[in-house]
Amino acid sequence: LAAGCALGLRLGRGRGAADRGALAWLCYDALVHFVLEGSFVYLMLVGNIEDSDGLIASLWKEYGKADARWLYFDPTIVSLEILTVVLDGTLALCLIYAIVKEKYYRHFIQITLCVCELYGGWMTYFPEWLVGSHNLNTNSWLYLWVYLVFFNGVWVLIPGLLLWQSWVELKKMHHKGVHSQKKFQ
Repeated sequence: LAAGCALGLRLGRGRGAADRGALAWLCYDALVHFVLEGSFVYLMLVGNIEDSDGLIASLWKEYGKADARWLYFDPTIVSLEILTVVLDGTLALCLIYAIVKEKYYRHFIQITLCVCELYGGWMTYFPEWLVGSHNLNTNSWLYLWVYLVFFNGVWVLIPGLLLWQSWVELKKMHHKGVHSQKKFQ
């Protein structure tokens, strides 16, 4: 978290608070997708988390106490994680570049990434809720509210805020374009 935030804030020097915050989040987001989730995918494709050793495996084992699907090969979870590592991680890097270089396609990438993040969260948890949450440990305050709600809620809250930012910026661009067209008529 600290490395992602520090890198994002460094890239955002001279920019407004919203862009600095977005860059900090995006650097963190890319690191999570590539390092944590990329390692998860690798460990699952060569075995499973429960039988793996190392720091990353121990982090996933701890999270697996809240959601058992992360301990053993669950094809839906692994499929979604492959998609988030490849697509969301790449989109986060593209968005960082678009913000830093002030590219015209920034908000297209931002909206696309946010929708992908929200879709990934939905497809990870909603099917589980539909079948009664058998793999989720909702009896423990820590596992339910910290691991499941807070840690996953961040990937709803921040993309939601970034979607709102894109909405506001696109609205400003539209109004600016409409007003400039009226001047020339």
